[in-house]
Amino acid sequence: MASRFELKKRRDVPMFLVAALRVRQQMLASPGVIGVSLIAQPLRKTFYTLSAWQDRQALDSAVATAPHAETMARFRTKMASSVFTFWRVSDGRRPEWPDARRRLEQAAVHGPIS
Repeated sequence: MASRFELKKRRDVPMFLVAALRVRQQMLASPGVIGVSLIAQPLRKTFYTLSAWQDRQALDSAVATAPHAETMARFRTKMASSVFTFWRVSDGRRPEWPDARRRLEQAAVHGPIS
């Protein structure tokens, strides 16, 4: 799973970065997680995530709990845009950033791809 979040205002970047780091820690400790990565581009007001999970149920359970759920609710109105994409990788492989960026760009234009 990959995501891109762009904030409307620079003044929200520090709070979002702190919240994103808390959420990353939560995700890393969640059952079913294989790996989580965060790229922050504060001057662009943009944040990217890339994560791998044993299955979609593990991901859905993690995002429904605190602090993730509260963070997304708190920042929903502060987002200029959000893009998500989900896909499966072959056993033994992990998702990679070049593929994730390509999928996010395509999802921003055409909707999520599989």
